[in-house]
This record gives sequence, structure tokens and C-alpha cells, in this order.
Amino acid sequence: MQYNTQQKRLPLPEYGRSIQNMVDHALTIQDPAERQRCANSIINIMGNMFPHLRDVPDFKHKLWDHLAIMADFKLDIKYPYEIIHKDNLVTKPEPIPYPSTKIRYRHYGRTLEVLIKKACEFPDGDEKKNLIALICNHMKKDYMAWNKDTVDDRKIAEDLAEYSKGKLEMDNDVIRMMGERLAQNYRPRPNNNQRNNNQRRKY
Repeated sequence: MQYNTQQKRLPLPEYGRSIQNMVDHALTIQDPAERQRCANSIINIMGNMFPHLRDVPDFKHKLWDHLAIMADFKLDIKYPYEIIHKDNLVTKPEPIPYPSTKIRYRHYGRTLEVLIKKACEFPDGDEKKNLIALICNHMKKDYMAWNKDTVDDRKIAEDLAEYSKGKLEMDNDVIRMMGERLAQNYRPRPNNNQRNNNQRRKY
């Protein structure tokens, strides 16, 4: 008995050894027409293994690429698509540039800095105060995620003033709007008696 670990390494293990054996057999076929028919049959079997991907764009193209890879690009047939080149399999992708902008307070994140900058550009009025209230509540939530202790509104007000260079203020109107927003989003959890009553109503 021969174990899989003792056999030839599979280029694409997701297709299994049976498909690889079919590809290896296709490489031995001398007649071009018969070799082409064999390749088409292999593609159909490969496609049936992943029926949920049939509607994915370029799915057939990928199958023919995979067939070429499993044949080590030695299968002499007429491919219906331009097949990936062997050299492209070992080329590394271009490195993804990471943002190098410095974040003043990491627990608030970069998005909050952008929001504060936008809020500074808003004209004075209720819309601006509502946006400041949203930002302050978000700052409190982010602060609490890093610091498990309670957070004082004065700390949020100081950070807001520092971020906005004094252009934004957490005044009494903003504090009131912050409370209103929290009240709108608050959903009390039902106690055990309420849960039991709700379950009984279903029946």
C-alpha cells in the first residue's frame, strides 16, 4: 500500500489525486483531437466539483488556468482562454502601501480625526451640534474600550478641544444631545419573567 505522502506532490491539492491522475493521463495521449476531448472532460469534472462558483465571473477561465498548472504547462491543447504564464506563479505581488499618517491618540483612531475636521467646517447650528454630540459619544465609547474605568466628560471635552484646536466645544447643548442620543439607542434587556411571558405568547 502506498500512502499519499509517498506519492508525487499535488500542485493543486483541492482537486484531489483523481483529477491529477486524469491530467497525467491526458499528457500521454498522442492524438491531438482525443487529447482535446480529454481536457474538455476534465474541465467539466473540475467545474462540477464547485457548482456554487458557476456564476462567478471568469470561473471557466480559472479552471483552464488550473488545468495548465496541474499539467505543468506541458499539455498541448487549444485553450479557449489566454492561460496564465508559468513565470507569473512565482512573482510576488506589489507591496501594499500602508498609511504613514501619525494618529495623535490611537484609541480614538484616524476616522475620528477626519470627523472632527469635517465638523470644524460645518456652519454653526443644530446640525453642527448634533454632529459634535455624535463625535463625543463615539469618543466616550472608544475611550471606554481601552480604559475600563469610567470616563469623565471633562476628559472628552479636553480631547475634543485639542483635536479641533479650540474650534469645537462640548457645551450644555451638546451634552443634552449626547444624552438624547444615548436614550434613543438604549434598549433595556427583558428580565426572565418577561422572556417567559414572551415565549408563552408565541404558543
